[in-house]
Amino acid sequence: MERAPRPGRSGVVPDVRGEGRALRVTWHHEAGCAVLSVWRGNVCTATVRLDPEDVPALVDVLVGGLAEGHGVPDAGTGDHSAAG
Repeated sequence: MERAPRPGRSGVVPDVRGEGRALRVTWHHEAGCAVLSVWRGNVCTATVRLDPEDVPALVDVLVGGLAEGHGVPDAGTGDHSAAG
């Protein structure tokens, strides 16, 4: 059974490969963690529970990668390699 997203407490990021793949992020304040879950269609295939103290380190990695130009698709090709 699929749960409806909780506004402000969850989000879904589609996988560039498509085929119903996605990463869902949900805050579970009552459990004291954030959950990252990997989905394929309506099936959850994996989860990671993050201590809130570890979230800034994850954000730093993502922001740092963007700052370096990694993963930014080339406008002409759609290539997700590092921008040069």
